[in-house]
Amino acid sequence: QVQLIESGGGLVQAGGSLRLSCAASGRAFRQYPMGWFRQAPGKERDIVAAINWSGGSTYYVDPVKGRFTISRDNAKNTVYLQMNSLKPEDTAVYYCAAGPPAPNYFRDSNEYRYWGQGTQVTVSS
Repeated sequence: QVQLIESGGGLVQAGGSLRLSCAASGRAFRQYPMGWFRQAPGKERDIVAAINWSGGSTYYVDPVKGRFTISRDNAKNTVYLQMNSLKPEDTAVYYCAAGPPAPNYFRDSNEYRYWGQGTQVTVSS
């Protein structure tokens, strides 16, 4: 069993930055692809970014390309989402997701096995 705990959310003005962290329990973390998803009120949960087990391969949804960066530190069992140039439309609850072990990342939420509780990101205009 893997537990994921997100942190770093909050209220920020448009154009500002936040860094989300997702700390994972368990020694198998380094085998897991990781993803960040977000869900705005009344909308579905959508992928934002994903990263493979080594950090050598990443994916970003088009609206965040050039503004967000996903990274991981396998020694610390942590994945990060650096968010710059934030916009009001980035407002959502952000979730991290993990595993199962695989050579590449997943883009489909149904592929992920473990989920965090979510952290709220609010961007004011």
